Amino acid sequence: MAQFLLETVWLVPLYALIGGLLAVPWSPGIIRRTGPRPAGYVNLIMTFLAFVHSALAFPATWNQPAYQVFIPWLSTAGLNLSIDLEISSISVGAMIVVCGLNLLAQIYAIGYMEMDWGWGRFYSLLGMFEAGLCALALCNNLFFSYVILEILTLGTYLLVGLWFIQPLVVTGARDAFLTKRVGDLFLLMGVLGLWPLSGTWNYTELAEWAASANVNPTLITLVGLALIAGPMGKCAQFPLHLWLDEAMEGPVPSTILRNSVVVASGAWVLIKLQPVFSLSPIVSSAMVGIGAITAVGASLIAIAQVDVKRCLSYSVSAYLGLVFIAVGTQQDEAALLLVLTHAFSAALLVMSTGAVVWNSITQNVTLLGGLWSRRPVSGLAYIVGILGLIGFPPLGSFWALLKLADGLWTTKPWLVAVVIAVNALTAFSLTREFSLIFGGKPKQMSERSPEVGWQMVLPMMILMSFTLHLPLILQSLSLLPSWAELNKDVALLLIWSSIFGCSISAVIYLGNVPKPIRLPWKGLQDLIAYDFYTPKLYRMSIVLSVDLISKLADIVDRFVVDGIVNLVGLASIGGGESLKYSTSGQTQFYAFTVLLGVGVLGIFVTWPYWGNQFLDMMLLSR
Repeated sequence: MAQFLLETVWLVPLYALIGGLLAVPWSPGIIRRTGPRPAGYVNLIMTFLAFVHSALAFPATWNQPAYQVFIPWLSTAGLNLSIDLEISSISVGAMIVVCGLNLLAQIYAIGYMEMDWGWGRFYSLLGMFEAGLCALALCNNLFFSYVILEILTLGTYLLVGLWFIQPLVVTGARDAFLTKRVGDLFLLMGVLGLWPLSGTWNYTELAEWAASANVNPTLITLVGLALIAGPMGKCAQFPLHLWLDEAMEGPVPSTILRNSVVVASGAWVLIKLQPVFSLSPIVSSAMVGIGAITAVGASLIAIAQVDVKRCLSYSVSAYLGLVFIAVGTQQDEAALLLVLTHAFSAALLVMSTGAVVWNSITQNVTLLGGLWSRRPVSGLAYIVGILGLIGFPPLGSFWALLKLADGLWTTKPWLVAVVIAVNALTAFSLTREFSLIFGGKPKQMSERSPEVGWQMVLPMMILMSFTLHLPLILQSLSLLPSWAELNKDVALLLIWSSIFGCSISAVIYLGNVPKPIRLPWKGLQDLIAYDFYTPKLYRMSIVLSVDLISKLADIVDRFVVDGIVNLVGLASIGGGESLKYSTSGQTQFYAFTVLLGVGVLGIFVTWPYWGNQFLDMMLLSR
């Protein structure tokens, strides 16, 4: 049975795709008698089947070599393309994470979107998202990975814009789509540029080619920089990080997937292409630089935000910056462990804050407070999410951060300082949000805020339990080091940075320190609060350039292109009108016109033969 499930595990993405397609009739209201709820239930059943299939097939893949499946797709003009799939413990495990989190998000959505008119469309899009992510996990081909990423970009646009009658939602969906398209465009250039160099898009073959490749350093650097642009957009890395902040205008259940596994789709492709990136030290250094800048910068920005969703979005960008550092320093195992541990903790934090947002009037953390006595389940889930996301033993992120920092301890110690600083800033930021939301006394906006219903509490409890037990699962799979092999110095630095960040934040925001907290220099505070003025820089550079180019193109189109066409048209009209009044209808006039035309044409054709003699005779006569 297990062998059969393993051989058919490549069908798992079809479960979600079928569920999404079956939900379509309820989306535009073709089926109205039953209401939209069956669309959600159909997707729940199909997602549950996908999760069970993946979970039962996983034991058969453990400690077994990966095997590939090739599905022919296109063969023309010497180009043979096939859909390459890799069945391994990593790919099947990734599908388990995707299907499990999507199942919990769909249960959560039953309560969160109980009275929403876009129920059918929402669940259909969730099914498309799950199918795309599972297909990406199995895909072993760069070209088809790009196609799947494009589908996910479209899905992000549609999900963020679900409530399209709200202006902020429309703006957020548009900005998210266009920002990711910038990275996707460069990624396509890199995908096409890699083919002439390697002759393949298969990840396994690319790794073999990179092991002995002898290519032009400038060329592989340009291709590598183009290839990392796509994951930069997907992972919300600077300067393509603004879309994740804007995407928070979408429904919270979709944010559960977006903040946990959708943003990790770019990291997945990044990890797969790591052998290619290692061919160019410049590309590896660029990844490290982008990751370090984003990790530190986003951690600082998160501290200065007042919208609870925006606080979490910048924390996600900061954590994925550490993934970029891991890939740039050739630490693939640390990168995968970071992605795994982040997925569960980030999803749990989104569920907890979503429960607060659902029945609160405001999302401003400075206007909330005192919810611990009224929302103990949400508060407990938030605490577990915080501890699971920072270097707090024995939870998952402690081991991921430890593995990353340990690998950098002897080679690049300055990056260890970056990891420690990001961990402390993340601990400070998340503790600040918890203190402002759940600590203190109830305020006017939070006096009447009871705990949410069981549909939202149940997935929170399941995910909280899984986050707490994740280290035991990793230990049973022999993915964690023993305590005797730990780098004690790095472990202590991580623990103390977590304690330092949490305690300082708790003292400030739970104590009697006057609020709001203001930095001594207002310019620095505004710099952090306004995202280092990145939106203004966009408007002054890219947006202004596109606007000027568009206006110039409009002027050229109206006055040059249209002018030439209009001139030809006017000349045709004028010539036609003049010919109309010069036509008599007499046969001899037509004959004379034909003879005159033939004569002029004959003179033009024979001019080279007698024209020079004619000119000489004219000159002699003078």
